[in-house]
Amino acid sequence: MSYMKKCTLLVFAFLMISCTSKQEVDTIYYNTLVYTLDEEFSTTEAVAIKDGKILKTGTSEDILNQFDSKNKIDANGKVIYPGFNDAHAHLYGLGKNLRGVELKGTTSYNEILQKLVDFQKQNKTKFIVGRGWDQNDWKDKAFPTKDTLDVLFPETPVALTRVDGHAMLVNQKAMDLAGITTDTQIEGGEIVKVDGKITGVLVDNPMAMITDIIPELTKEEIKQAVLKAQEIAISHGLTSLTDAGLPRRVIETIREMYDENTLKLKMNIMVSNSMEDIDYYLDKGVLKTPRLRVGSVKVYADGALGSRGAALKHPYSDQHNHFGAMVIGLEDFDQLAYKLSKTDYQMNTHAIGDSANSVVLKTYKTHLKDNPNKRWRVEHAQVLDSTEYHYFSKNIIPSVQPTHATSDMYWAEDRLGEKRIKHAYAYKKLLDVAGVLPLGTDFPVEDVNPLLTFYAAVSRKDTKGYPEDGFQIQNALSRKETLIGMTKWAAFAAFEENEKGSIEEGKYADFTIMEEDLMTVEIDNIPNLKIYATVINGETVYQINE
Repeated sequence: MSYMKKCTLLVFAFLMISCTSKQEVDTIYYNTLVYTLDEEFSTTEAVAIKDGKILKTGTSEDILNQFDSKNKIDANGKVIYPGFNDAHAHLYGLGKNLRGVELKGTTSYNEILQKLVDFQKQNKTKFIVGRGWDQNDWKDKAFPTKDTLDVLFPETPVALTRVDGHAMLVNQKAMDLAGITTDTQIEGGEIVKVDGKITGVLVDNPMAMITDIIPELTKEEIKQAVLKAQEIAISHGLTSLTDAGLPRRVIETIREMYDENTLKLKMNIMVSNSMEDIDYYLDKGVLKTPRLRVGSVKVYADGALGSRGAALKHPYSDQHNHFGAMVIGLEDFDQLAYKLSKTDYQMNTHAIGDSANSVVLKTYKTHLKDNPNKRWRVEHAQVLDSTEYHYFSKNIIPSVQPTHATSDMYWAEDRLGEKRIKHAYAYKKLLDVAGVLPLGTDFPVEDVNPLLTFYAAVSRKDTKGYPEDGFQIQNALSRKETLIGMTKWAAFAAFEENEKGSIEEGKYADFTIMEEDLMTVEIDNIPNLKIYATVINGETVYQINE
């Protein structure tokens, strides 16, 4: 055989081997509908995963021809979405609440009292805490008072936080321990009084005097609280979230959990507005690991609409001469904005009322004029002056929670009146102006379930199907916009769009898997749907029991 002939045969053999050999990967999903959320919003059928990242997407035939794996998963037509990412939540708050009395959904003050009595019989705790009451859900919509608490728990301090986290009902024992008297004066909130007598309701800043005396959780208790909350979050399809405000002690404990590989859920954490904590993190710069980012500061401009703590330009329609209040001084806010503008840290400010939003937007504009990619956020952006939408952009980002609209719609117009309500919860208009709209839940204020976010954003109804035509339906989002808001825009708002938010080569294999197609399923069925599986970095961290 000639030399040339031998060479030809060897080349042919090599090509044959090359054509038949397949690259080994960790996992292959095929026979599925994959929403990639690439620029074309394209779909495909299969994904190959290697080392926790997406190696390739394509048709089932192409992926199975190119790759092999010991873990080939026939999805049987299930739908794979980029991992759901809650842009504004309180994971640690959820876990901590599990240790106290759950008051969400109570329909009267008497029901709350019974829950407290039952809880104390079972737990014998030295300090009773609870969260979730909302007087707007009761027949008597007035704030409760501490009188019966004082009778039932004369020697045990009680602190019950309203559902929005911006009001608290406490008994006399708690106030005595905190040093609160009729003479106590605190700016940025209210110690509610009737006929000169303290009722036990504290709104916004005075609440800190109570939280300062509530026994701190140990490091191990913090870890257990976070793990319990993580279990709930991933069962609802969340692969990432932004925790909207944590102190250094909790952040460092969470960081330790990642080092121990006990925490799988990815977190973008805002640092609570304590100058000591802020300076600690600013000195270190933005902290970034594959699962944790600490690179923003959470600031409160005002309180909440439900407790009438939101700062409005004109009086509340149902309480004349009351405007709500800013919870941070204007000079302090401006100085903090200036300080953060000189760093890589985001400023993320809670703003509910139109007055608070106005202050935040104008301050942001002043300090961001020479900084084009800071992505400072307005958390909630709930009530706007009709002339001030133009401040929003991809650099001043509205971060909203669609279920707030469908929870608050029963009473929000009472607070705001017919004219102002038209510029409240205006998500479509905010998106049109800003170009991005990260979506979250604000859990545990609302339910953890991101499918309820999807449903509320698209239908503008609550889970009872009310109202039939949708609340201010002109501000509904499309299904496509909503899915992007729960994934890609949530990642963008955390400077993480290059690693998550879409199913594209090189990004982390973070998936939420369902049996239904959210783009086509009957909209009113969405609140009843379940998550089939949650995948983080290619690892299945949750799967429904079949």
